[in-house]
Amino acid sequence: MERRTASGLAGVEAQADGTFVLRVDGTPQSQVDLADPAHLPFEYMRRIGDVVDAIAPRRQPVAVVHVGGAAMSLPRYVAATRPRSRQIVLEPDEDLTEFVREALPLPKRSGIKVRPVTGRAGITSVYEDSMDLLILDAFEHEAVPANLVTVEFFAECARVLRPTGVLVANLIDGQAGLPFIRRTAATVLSAIGPGTVLAERKILRGKGFGNVILVASRQPVPDLTDAGRHAQPPYDVAPLGELAGKAKPLTDAEAYPTPRAPAAVFRG
Repeated sequence: MERRTASGLAGVEAQADGTFVLRVDGTPQSQVDLADPAHLPFEYMRRIGDVVDAIAPRRQPVAVVHVGGAAMSLPRYVAATRPRSRQIVLEPDEDLTEFVREALPLPKRSGIKVRPVTGRAGITSVYEDSMDLLILDAFEHEAVPANLVTVEFFAECARVLRPTGVLVANLIDGQAGLPFIRRTAATVLSAIGPGTVLAERKILRGKGFGNVILVASRQPVPDLTDAGRHAQPPYDVAPLGELAGKAKPLTDAEAYPTPRAPAAVFRG
């Protein structure tokens, strides 16, 4: 099943384990288990699931805004584990959303509302102090859009988060010294507050390209050390400030070129 959308050629493929993978121009975007939405096959999504589980008990409703939708694996996870949660998904590709709704229908009364708008434009319409969690997981041509990692954008994120609210950002890097991740960590630190970094050790040591999760809040964030140790594969948990070091925060004026993942990394 395929459809041409603004993002590219979208297709859904059934897997041997009963899950479904959404690809856009050949790149995996999401993997969905319709029978068990609490099952998150993608490793980086499981890490974000660990964050959700750490900040809110199961079955406790939360208010979440997702910047980036694709097949909406994470909104489905929240809806399944925390019924009656209020969720807003900012996904500009209406054709992709329609395709996903047809190929991988959302559960009835899921509480998931999709707004056909970019993350940068959509975040300005979210009410102040209204969200427990903001999840940034948006890519364009296999790179994080540059206007979603600046002080100006994260200031808007801080505005919509409640005083105890948490930002979770999925980023990618693999360049020597992790310049993009370090500068984004400094940006998040300056706009929102301290937190932690979740990633495989080889990524943090600059020995591979992959996902890095930044977690930040105005309040202390939960300790995910045990979750990282028992995950498969395990991931390290490091202080956000340690990664940021003396890096300079990113701004809109700079238009920093965010790294694009090598084709061999995420394409199956």
